[in-house]
Amino acid sequence: MSGTFMTIKEAAKFLGVTPLTLRNWDKNGKLPTTRHPMSNYRIYKTEDLEKLVRDIDAGAIPMKAKPRRATRRKLIVKSVKE
Repeated sequence: MSGTFMTIKEAAKFLGVTPLTLRNWDKNGKLPTTRHPMSNYRIYKTEDLEKLVRDIDAGAIPMKAKPRRATRRKLIVKSVKE
């Protein structure tokens, strides 16, 4: 692509995430995307991606991880007869 846009594969490599992550961000409205007029593929503006990286580096975007649910596990001990 030209220097002003990146394909989803190029954008994923640039950000260090998978293309599926970018699709999810697009679906949730977290990262703006444009569609290529001929192929309807997702394309990303280079300036938007660079801004996202700058914001993350500056701490402007809080990084939230989903809290993990505590799971209870049972310990089953079986005796082995010799």
